[in-house]
Amino acid sequence: MADPWLVVGLGNPGAQYSGNRHNVGQMVLAALAHRIDARFTTHKTNSVVAEGRSYPLGPRLILAKPNSFMNLSGGPVTQLLGYYDLEPDRLIVVHDELDIPFDSLRIKHKGGAGGHNGIRDIIAATGTGDFTRVRVGIGRPPGRQSAADFVLKDFTGAEREVLPNLLDDAADAIQLIAAEGREAAQLKYHTAAE
Repeated sequence: MADPWLVVGLGNPGAQYSGNRHNVGQMVLAALAHRIDARFTTHKTNSVVAEGRSYPLGPRLILAKPNSFMNLSGGPVTQLLGYYDLEPDRLIVVHDELDIPFDSLRIKHKGGAGGHNGIRDIIAATGTGDFTRVRVGIGRPPGRQSAADFVLKDFTGAEREVLPNLLDDAADAIQLIAAEGREAAQLKYHTAAE
């Protein structure tokens, strides 16, 4: 319990991207920071960082949003791990996932990038896929729309009505991983969605 958890929310920098599906990882971190009363500040690792505890005497969480574009997330993540002297097994990456229906979560440990360029860059930079991912479902694009266009669009009005609940579920999952372990979170969220 003494070691903190580094929780990285993936997305793209800039106000024009803030409501995009691709930025849902950073939206989750904003919700979690609000919940634990932590404030983001500029950090030397090309990120903004907020620190706090899930609950009094609970696990310490270091929440980080890289200032780099999604596909270049590896550099900031490597710098953050080095700065806080943490191994990748203390890393939780929160990101959008096309292959999971909107309003669903999956927790994964280890493995490849699964077509996600931000995860691919983190694996390349850290030299390992041995970290935890909270995969936030955004669903597949409708019709013939390309995946690249779809992820860079804002959530629809109907999706925005449900989005706060999805962000809260993802924040809950992160806190559960930190407090009770990945398996406890998988048991809760994978069973609920099936």
